[in-house]
Amino acid sequence: MTGPEVVIVGAGVVGAALAEELSARGWDRITVVDQGELPTPGGSSSHAPGLVFQTNGSKTMTELARYTVEKLVSLDLDGDPCFLQVGGLEVATTPERLAELHRRCGWATSWGLDARVVGPDECVELYPLLDRSKVLGGLHVPTDGLAKAVRAVLAQLRLAESRGVRVLDRTEVLDVLRESLPDGRSRVTGVRTSAGDLTADLVVCCAGIWGPKVAGMVGMSLPLTPLGHQLAWTGPVPSMTGLAQDAGGPECARPIVRHQDADLYYRDRFDAVGIGFYGHDPMPVTVDSILSPEAAPVMPSVLEFTPEDFAPAWAQSQSLLPDLGGAQLAEGINGLFSFTTDDMPLLGPSRDVDGFWVAEAVWVTHSAGVARAVSEWLVDGHCTSFDLHECDVNRFENHQLAPAYVLERSCQNFVEVYDIKHPLEPMVKPRPMRRSPFHARQVELGAYFLEAAGWERPHWYEANSVLLEGRSVPSPDAWAAQHWSPIAAAEAQVTRERVAMYDMTALARLSVAGPAATAFLEHVTTGSVGKSIGAVTYCLLLDEDGGVHSDVTVARLGETHYQVGANGPLDLDALVRRARDFGGHVTVENITAGTCCIGLWGPLAREVLQPLTDFDLSNDNLKYFRGAQFHVGTVPVTALRLSYVGELGWELYTTADQGLTLWDAIWTAGQEHGLIAAGRAAFNSLRLEKGYRSFGTDMTYEHSPWEAGLGFAVRLAKDDFVGRAAAEKRQGDVPRRLTCLTVRGDELGGDGIVLGKEPVFSGDACVGYVTSAAYGYTIGTGIAYAWLPAELASVGTELTIGWFDRRLPATVSAEPLVDPDMKRIRGL
Repeated sequence: MTGPEVVIVGAGVVGAALAEELSARGWDRITVVDQGELPTPGGSSSHAPGLVFQTNGSKTMTELARYTVEKLVSLDLDGDPCFLQVGGLEVATTPERLAELHRRCGWATSWGLDARVVGPDECVELYPLLDRSKVLGGLHVPTDGLAKAVRAVLAQLRLAESRGVRVLDRTEVLDVLRESLPDGRSRVTGVRTSAGDLTADLVVCCAGIWGPKVAGMVGMSLPLTPLGHQLAWTGPVPSMTGLAQDAGGPECARPIVRHQDADLYYRDRFDAVGIGFYGHDPMPVTVDSILSPEAAPVMPSVLEFTPEDFAPAWAQSQSLLPDLGGAQLAEGINGLFSFTTDDMPLLGPSRDVDGFWVAEAVWVTHSAGVARAVSEWLVDGHCTSFDLHECDVNRFENHQLAPAYVLERSCQNFVEVYDIKHPLEPMVKPRPMRRSPFHARQVELGAYFLEAAGWERPHWYEANSVLLEGRSVPSPDAWAAQHWSPIAAAEAQVTRERVAMYDMTALARLSVAGPAATAFLEHVTTGSVGKSIGAVTYCLLLDEDGGVHSDVTVARLGETHYQVGANGPLDLDALVRRARDFGGHVTVENITAGTCCIGLWGPLAREVLQPLTDFDLSNDNLKYFRGAQFHVGTVPVTALRLSYVGELGWELYTTADQGLTLWDAIWTAGQEHGLIAAGRAAFNSLRLEKGYRSFGTDMTYEHSPWEAGLGFAVRLAKDDFVGRAAAEKRQGDVPRRLTCLTVRGDELGGDGIVLGKEPVFSGDACVGYVTSAAYGYTIGTGIAYAWLPAELASVGTELTIGWFDRRLPATVSAEPLVDPDMKRIRGL
C-alpha cells in the first residue's frame, strides 16, 4: 500500500478523474464516496450536456480543457467512446460578435489550439441547419467536441479500481473528522458517513454543487453558487431523419455550436437537437435546499423545466436553425451547475485545516485537467503542468467571501457568460466596497474609477483635461479605446516632466515581525534581506520547482520588523503557511486595510516633499532602494525610495486615519511645482517603458526567474531558500524569454496599441503571446511584452502581433525603453 489515506468526496467527473490520476501516480489508499447511486449519482455530471469548447481567455483554463480532451479521447467504456471529437463552431450574427470571434481565435492561437475564423458558407457546410442569411462567420476549433460525462466517470473509476481504489456509492458524508493542533488549527482524521467512519490523512472535496456544504463542515467558505441552467431537447427534426439511432450512426457527427449573441448553444443527439440557454434570469438555489437523491423526482441537480423562461430561446433557435420549425420541444430541465465570483475553479488546500482540499466549480470541460493538476499538487507538493494561481481557493479577499457578494457576483457571471467583455470591464455590483482615504479628493478631481480587489482605483482624472492643450495623443481603435482617455497620456507625460501623485493603496502590504523574522524571510525569498535597517530588497518567492510564485519588495523597518509589498492574498497565504515552521517566532499580518500609500514621482518630487519634513531627502541621505520613517507635516510616514514608473520619488505609507491629511499636505505643497494626481492608465504606460514586470500577467508559476528577466533578484550564493535547488538547475535552461516589443500601427489606425493575450507571429507561425501592453507616451510607440522562444528574442527581430483579423508589425527592442542608465530614477 502506498501513499496517504485519501477520501475523495464526490464521484462526478472531477472526483473520478482525481481517483484515476492519483492512482496512476502510485497512490492506492483511496476511497471515493458519493451519496448517490452510480453511474448517475445525481450531481451536475449526471445531466451535463457535455459540450467542450476549449478556447478561453485564460491560458490555464484552455490548457486544462486541452488535457481533458486528450485524456477523454483516449478512453472508452466497453468500446463506446468517452469523447466525440466533432469540433466546435461559434457563430456570429452581428459584426460585434464576428470581431469577438477574431479575438477569441487569437486566444486559441496564443495558447496553441488549432482554430480558424471561417466564412458563412463554411459555417453552413459544417452545420447545415444554420440559416446562411443570418450567419456572418464562425470560429471553428476541430478538436472541440462532446464529452460523454457518465461514460467518462465510469471509465476512470474502473481504471482507479483496478489499481486498488475503493468506490462507495449510496454513502453520504455527514461530517469531516478532525483533531486539534497546538497552534489552534486542526487536522483531518477522516470522514463520518452514513455507512460508518472512514479514516483519512487527506480529504478532497469534489462535491460540486454540494461543495459549500462539505467545506462548511470544516468552517471553510467557498464562493460558489448553484444556479439553474435551461437545457431542452427537440423531438425528431425532419431534415435529420437519416441520423436516427437505428441508422447505426454516431450520436453526434456534426460540430457542437454556440450562438452567443442569443446566449444559446446546440448539440445533436441522433435526429434531435439539444438547446442550452443562458438568457433567462439567474436561478440561484441554496445548497441546503437541494434535495437528496432519494427525495429528488429525477435527480438532485435537475429542477423542473420552466417553459416560460425558455420561450425566447425557442424563438431564437427557430430563427437561426429554420429546420427546427418542423419539430417540437420534447423535454427540458433546469439543471444545476456551479458558478463562482470570478468564473474560475476553486482548487487547493484549506489554510486552517491541514489535510482538507477542494477541487470545486469545475465543469466537464476542465475536469481531467483539474484532476491532473490537483494530483500533482498533492503528490509532489506543487503543480508542474499548469499555472494555478488563478484557480487557487485562497486567492480571495475577505469581502469576496461574504454571502451577499458571492450571490451577486455568481448571478452576474451567469448573465454575462456569453457577453463580449473588454479586458478592463469593471463589475457593476456590488460597488463601491473599498475606498482609500483619498477617495473624496479623487471624486473632486473627476476620477474615472475602475475596480481592483474591491478598491475604487482612479484610471485618470477629468481635471487634467486641460493638460491636453498643445499635446498630440494617438488614438487607439474603438476596442482599445474603451475605458481609456487621452488624459492618461498627458498624466504620463507630466509625470516625466514635473511630478505626479498616485494612489497606491490597492497594493497589498504585509507586516512580518518577530525574533525569527529575518531568518524566515531569508528562507522564503530569493534575496538577501537581512541588511541594515532601512534597506529595501526586490526579490522573488519561488515554488519548489523554481517557478516564480510572486515578486515582492522587502523593507527592513527594524531589527525584527519588515514590511513586504506583495501581490495579494496568495502571497499572504504562502507566507502564513511557511511561518508555521518557525515555531511562533514570526508573525505575518495583512496591514493593507489599515494603511494607505501615495506614490510621489517625477523630477520635481524632492522639491515638493522636502519643505514638508525636517528629514534630509537628498540622494546622499536616502538613496535609491532605501527607506526611512519620518513626519510629513503632522503625519508619520514610512517612505520607501522606490518607483514603479521609473522616476525619482517615494512610496509614502501611513495609517488610513491620516491618509487624507497626507494627501492634502502634498497636494498643497505641490501646486507651485505643477503637481497633478495621475491614474492607473498612465502608471501602466510608464512601468512598461521601464520594463517593470507584473506578476500574474507577465510571469507566473510556470516561468523561471531567468526566463522572466528577473535572474538579478536571485541570490544563489546565500544559504538555502525555498526553490533554490530547482532554480539553480533552471538557471542555464532558458528556452523562452519575456521580451520587449515595440509595435507599429497599420493602415487601419490604432497606432500599434494592443491589450494583451494576442498571438505573436514569425511569418505565418505563432511563436508566442503578449502579456502586458500599452502605448509609450514618452517614446511615441506601442509597447508589448511577450513570451517568445529565446532564438527570436534578439534585438531587431521583426515579428507581427495578431490584432483581431489584422497583423501589426512589431520589433524586438532593447529594454528598458526609457532611462536605461537609471539616471532619472536615481535622481542623478
